[in-house]
Amino acid sequence: MSVPDFAERLLEARRSGTPASWRDIELPDRTAAYAVQDIVARQLGPVAGWKVGAADPEAEPMGAPCPVIGISSSPSAFDGAEWRMRGVEVEVGLRLGRDLVGAPSRSDCIRAVEALLPVVEVVETRLANWSESPALAKLADFQSHGALILGQPSAIDPATLDLRDVRAELAFDGQTVASTRGGNPASDAWRLLVWLAGHAEARGRPLRAGDVITTGSCTGLLFAAPAARVSAQVLRLGEVVLHF
Repeated sequence: MSVPDFAERLLEARRSGTPASWRDIELPDRTAAYAVQDIVARQLGPVAGWKVGAADPEAEPMGAPCPVIGISSSPSAFDGAEWRMRGVEVEVGLRLGRDLVGAPSRSDCIRAVEALLPVVEVVETRLANWSESPALAKLADFQSHGALILGQPSAIDPATLDLRDVRAELAFDGQTVASTRGGNPASDAWRLLVWLAGHAEARGRPLRAGDVITTGSCTGLLFAAPAARVSAQVLRLGEVVLHF
């Protein structure tokens, strides 16, 4: 099956709610997975952010666009029954105050961020048997991106951000399910942003002022019940609340 065919299968899964089969798909590499993302993104409309992360401080980052239609402000409400996974990740968001183009340096990236904000990413899939699906299929499916809920921008100086010191808490219906310090495996948000700036520009959609970049989970991935109230705290940054 070709890249366009798989992209259409994922789009149909979004339209119908019926999970897409992936067992007859063989994406050769990340380039092919990103090509699928690009086709799907063009159909979903404008992009207002990106997700980026890495498995460890040395691993090559991976990213996906975040369409406007999936971004909202805290507090947000969702129909829990319509979400198959209701995966929740607590993250640190970077809001850009200027465009990032032309191979920016680490210092350029730090200066481009106008605000830090607490973020919750809702993890969702269009794939059947998600837990068994290959990594490249998940990457093609926007790295399992479902929605992004933004807290209020913080007054903290963005240049002081060190993911190794970030403290994050997550509660479902008032019960704490995660409390971490330095839980983001990538460790360095600025390395991620440098990579993403080049990656996004190469894909024809450079990072622009106003974009929100979410930098990977500080709490791992946890799953909420269909009617759960979710409260996330990133200490010193603020709170994000959503209801399923």
